[in-house]
Amino acid sequence: MEEKIINKLEGIKGDISFYYKNLITEETIKYNEKHEMLAASIIKLPILVECFNQINKRIVNKDDIFITKDKDKVPSCGALTYMRENLKVKLEDLYTLMIILSDNYATNMLIDKLGIDNINKTIKNIGLRNTVLNRKMFDDKKASLGLENYISAEDISILLEKMYHKNLINKKSSEEMINILKNQRLNGKIPFFLQSIKPKIEIAHKTGEDTNISHDVGIVFSKEPFILCFCGNNVDVPHYERLIQDMTYDLYKYNIKE
Repeated sequence: MEEKIINKLEGIKGDISFYYKNLITEETIKYNEKHEMLAASIIKLPILVECFNQINKRIVNKDDIFITKDKDKVPSCGALTYMRENLKVKLEDLYTLMIILSDNYATNMLIDKLGIDNINKTIKNIGLRNTVLNRKMFDDKKASLGLENYISAEDISILLEKMYHKNLINKKSSEEMINILKNQRLNGKIPFFLQSIKPKIEIAHKTGEDTNISHDVGIVFSKEPFILCFCGNNVDVPHYERLIQDMTYDLYKYNIKE
């Protein structure tokens, strides 16, 4: 299976970083797993972790109130940008929207509250070496200076594995973060062919998209749960996303030994 997967990935034009791990047998398949990739919305995962870190330390509270302002709104993805000004939202609303709808305005509000330095410190404490948050979503000024957010497939797999084993922040926080990821509404990549399988397979995942960028990373809770991290920069997005769909199904069948 490893040779088959690598051959398929090598056939894709663009920059690919990939990681598969069976969380029971610990079998792995890797491809450019340490390569730094433009993060798009995958950077929202470590922001979520820092949010729960500060909740755990009682620096912030799930019920903290935020007020939306038209001047701070940024383009889609998400919902808050399209809602009225002066809407009252809780911290819990923000981090939920950030994940399940990839809400960029909610993300920027959280970055302002949590602090970029704090988020990056937690990234390093987790043990992620190629992940960094350098700017907010749609910060054109910083982007023009070459400041971008980065991830790698290996880094995100480390984060997800810690979450799966319930030692990311603590057991309760890990369980809550997994439940949020299971409620993901953007399900056209990793879950595409798995959604019709009965009994239902739970998938905790997060997507990322931008121009010529497509990512999907998560945990597939099959008979033997496994991690999948697909990260693609400079790709033909429809072609690459079809590969994600097909390869996920191949790995699922391999994983259950069919």
